[in-house]
This record gives sequence, C-alpha cells and structure tokens, in this order.
Amino acid sequence: MGGYLILILVMGISMYVQWKLKKKFEEYSQVGLSNGMSGKEIAERMLRDSGIMDVRVLSVEGRLTDHYNPQDKTVNLSTDVYHGRSVAAAAVSSHECGHAVQHSTAYAWLTLRSKLVPVLTISSKYMQWVILAGIFLIQTSIIPLAVGVGLFALTTLFSFITLPVEYDASNRALAWIERNGIVTPPEHDMAEDALKWAARTYLIAAIGSLATLLYYVSILMGRRD
Repeated sequence: MGGYLILILVMGISMYVQWKLKKKFEEYSQVGLSNGMSGKEIAERMLRDSGIMDVRVLSVEGRLTDHYNPQDKTVNLSTDVYHGRSVAAAAVSSHECGHAVQHSTAYAWLTLRSKLVPVLTISSKYMQWVILAGIFLIQTSIIPLAVGVGLFALTTLFSFITLPVEYDASNRALAWIERNGIVTPPEHDMAEDALKWAARTYLIAAIGSLATLLYYVSILMGRRD
C-alpha cells in the first residue's frame, strides 16, 4: 500500500510540474525578445560562437518537441521556437545548442548517456512484458521478475544520468545568452525560470522511476523471503 501511495504522489507531482512548465512557456512565449532574434538565429549564432560548423538547425512539428540529435548532428526546434522571437524561444534554442556543445566537447555524462541508448531501446521493448510475466510466475520462479527488475534498473539509471546532462545544457545556455547580450537581465531571469521548470520534469521522472523500481524490488525481495 505504501508503494502505491508513493507512486500516486509522484504521479501527482509530475502532472503539476508538467502543467507548470506548459504555463511558463506559454507566458514567456508572449514576451518578445529585445534584440528581435528568432530561435533559429540564436541557435545558429551559439553554434557558430562555439566553433561548431557541422550541426544543422531544423524545424520540427509539435510543441515542446525540441531536441538535439547526436546521430545526425541536428538541433531540432519546434515551429514556435524556430520562428519565435520570444524569451521562451531564446531559452529553448540555446538549451538545445547546449547539448550540441556537450557533444562537441565529449561531455562525459552525455557520452555515457549515448552509450546506454541502444541498450535501452532494446530493453524497453520487452521490459514491461518480462516484469508482468515475472509477477504472474513469481510463485514458480523469481528469475523472470529478477530479469525484469534488472532491465528496469537500467531505465532508472538512464533517467538519473540524464539529469546532469540537462542541467549542464541549461547552465551553458544561460551563461552564453547572458555573456553575449542575447537577453536583458529581466529576460535572463525569465529564461532561467523556464529552463528550471523544464529540468524539474526530468527530476520528477527520475524520482518516479526510482520509486517504481523500489516497488518491484520489494515484490522480488518479499518472494525471496
């Protein structure tokens, strides 16, 4: 029962953080950037200033779908960010370029995260089925559930490794837009606020993954006892 309560609590907090993040980005999307630059222009300038010439800036569909793809070296910005000339667009575009800078400098946490992606891609296809089978077969054998817990532990590890990657990208972005006069002090504070809420979504996801892992571990240990 305690495990269920923790999972419900984490889920509630996650929903609140997601709602707050969406609200913040909607608010800051209405605040025009003083220098009038678009997200695309900011991204291209940050890449150029960082000596990165082999990364393209592309527009992708959707909202909050922005991401950096290290495989094809592209900074993918949602339409609103790509064309937007707002504080939110500046924050998001520079954050994604922060990942490109991490990649170019072989940032250790990003390198480790990238190495885990192929493993996670495969394990995620079977993990839930293995865990479900393990719970049904637990009276017969604990091996299936133990395997499932091991796969889920990799997912949890990945979510925690993601944290320093995301926080570092935001720190790089905020330092660059301030150092290069991309934003005014008030705009910098708004950009920082937006990125903090974005980072909190990853933090809550990691905590939720850990809570779920501990729940599965408790089932496994209870059977062993």
